[in-house]
Amino acid sequence: MKKNMNVEDNVKKTLNVLDTINTIKAPPFFKDKTMQRLFAEKDVIASVSIWNWFSPQLQLATLVCVVLVNVYAVKQINNSEYDASISSFASDYGISTEQEYSLFNL
Repeated sequence: MKKNMNVEDNVKKTLNVLDTINTIKAPPFFKDKTMQRLFAEKDVIASVSIWNWFSPQLQLATLVCVVLVNVYAVKQINNSEYDASISSFASDYGISTEQEYSLFNL
């Protein structure tokens, strides 16, 4: 029985502690300031990326360079001198210029 009374005393002491709790007055706009800080930190973390250096201006410049290189390559392939230089290269190195069957020539 002594244990039960001891438990009851502990419960009473615990409930009495709740009576001593006072309300705390928060500074004005505390919630708004806290929310702004929380979301500002998330924005900073989210903006960090591997591809940040690849800006739209750099993407456009890269695209223009690739297109120019491709146009130049197509002009060189369609050039008749290209075929002549390939056949002279083949004859210089003893490579047969006859048409061979391969997967690429089908």
